[in-house]
Amino acid sequence: MNLPIMPSDRTRYLSLLFATLLTGSQVLTSCVPTKQLAYFQGEPTRMDTLTVASRYVPKIQAGDVLSVQISSLNPEASSFFNPYAALTIADRGGTQQNLLNSTTPLPAQNGYLVDNTGAIELPVIGKINVAGQTAGEVKERLRDSLKEYLKEPTVNIRNLNFRISVMGEVLRPSLFTIPNEQITLLEALSLSGDVTIFGRRDNVLLIREENGKRTFARVDLTRRDLFTSPYYYLHPNDVVYVEPGKARAATADRTNQLLPLFISGLSFLAVIASRFR
Repeated sequence: MNLPIMPSDRTRYLSLLFATLLTGSQVLTSCVPTKQLAYFQGEPTRMDTLTVASRYVPKIQAGDVLSVQISSLNPEASSFFNPYAALTIADRGGTQQNLLNSTTPLPAQNGYLVDNTGAIELPVIGKINVAGQTAGEVKERLRDSLKEYLKEPTVNIRNLNFRISVMGEVLRPSLFTIPNEQITLLEALSLSGDVTIFGRRDNVLLIREENGKRTFARVDLTRRDLFTSPYYYLHPNDVVYVEPGKARAATADRTNQLLPLFISGLSFLAVIASRFR
């Protein structure tokens, strides 16, 4: 025979259930000191002025894919230097005879692949060396060459291969393509949704490959001298890795140990609470 549950008992059981839920949520999460989470730390009552690292201007290298757009006062004449329109027609089912008869290499990924010699080959102009130069420098060279064929030519060059990777303890790890060829470490972390509460802000790893060598550098986001670091501006193919802190490992271990007990306690309290219905 089941004994009736008095209101005072019901209140006590419900309070116990709520306390179990609250305690469990606190146990399964880990407290991270605020000092470890704050960026750009310094004296709170002091105004600092820092000289920011010089802006990074990337140079073209073998393996890059360049988008080259040429225009002038004569659009028909300019079209000879822009094979994209012909490619689009072919892709839509139009004639491909002009492409088959062309001796100019087709653009790769809607751009020109810089070959192992550091050159690209453009219609009419032919082969032009671009490796080791900035997009702005190549733009000026092309514009001077085009004056022989076009009236008031304009050139727009963009490196389609400027990509960076953000991994580890961030909200959205991903590979990002940077259209304007300019991005800082902070902007990259913002694109990935920022560092999680479990990520180490004081020891972010940046992996950079240049001239056949791979460099591993550490950056402290909690310090203001981040803005003067040579790694403040990212280079093409940089990898940013935010490693987990001790709180992440402690939380995982604590969860594995206590979650079964927590679930069992909730099940027991749920059975008791069902008697109130």
